Amino acid sequence: MQATLTSRRPLDVALTLAPHGRGPGDPCQQRAADGSIWRTSLQATGPVTYRVTQTGRHSARCQVWGPGGAELLSRLPALLGDEDACDDFAPAHPILAEAHRTHPHLRIGSTRRVFEALVPAVLEQRVHTIAAHRSWRRLVRTHGTPAPGPAPDGMRVPPAPDVWRRIPSWEYHRANVDPSRSRAIVRAAEVADRLEALADLPPDDAQRRLTSLPGIGVWTAAEVAQRAFGDADALAVGDYNIARMVGWSLAGRPFDDDEMVEYLEDVRPHRYRAVRLLVVSGHAVLPKFGPRTPIVDHTWH
Repeated sequence: MQATLTSRRPLDVALTLAPHGRGPGDPCQQRAADGSIWRTSLQATGPVTYRVTQTGRHSARCQVWGPGGAELLSRLPALLGDEDACDDFAPAHPILAEAHRTHPHLRIGSTRRVFEALVPAVLEQRVHTIAAHRSWRRLVRTHGTPAPGPAPDGMRVPPAPDVWRRIPSWEYHRANVDPSRSRAIVRAAEVADRLEALADLPPDDAQRRLTSLPGIGVWTAAEVAQRAFGDADALAVGDYNIARMVGWSLAGRPFDDDEMVEYLEDVRPHRYRAVRLLVVSGHAVLPKFGPRTPIVDHTWH
């Protein structure tokens, strides 16, 4: 089964789907040699493997395998950012204006799979991204299910919420996930059905409800909103690098979170879009000085 999306605006499949990948070797997302993107998901109707291929500047084809295929195809426009409205985005800063002009194909897509976006975001809390991706790979490879259809070797469908809930504490420990993060995942898994309903709420309301969960702060909620809701304003306040990067890139000095929020006020409701544009356009600046963030290993404790 397959479907083709043709948009009035330029598309870039790889750029739109990139934020959903969790590093090299992600068992749920891989890029093939021909440029197509392979992904897996657990939809409400079941597991799905899907392959998205760029077919033109304004078009893409999506092929699906598995019980969740029809549901996935019904959400293809949202997934590839065709529902992302940015006609009112007119940044005054010359760097952002130039990045927007040269990257009209930047889209903020929406998977509408809240729990699937939440788990890897929790794994990335307060640890080095490399370590979080390693934990994600180990847990999904161990507890996920084989990808339906002709997926590339090693691809897996993310575990269902009930599986995440029943993973023993010692297995989280072996995956280098400390108790605070594993508890947050387990508690979210217990209310996963209610979490999925958040995709139908206004973004601000959805994020408020997310942060009411134990162990889910504003940074984690923003990471979920960017991917599951396609929220172009979901600024990841509290990130180790983003405020500094925005400051160096746009003002020539590092910002703290409060300064970043104030500086980006004039691009609301497109603050996340502005950050993405800085990165993909090559305008992101982050001087490398001082000690690197350590990769913390919790498995020996």
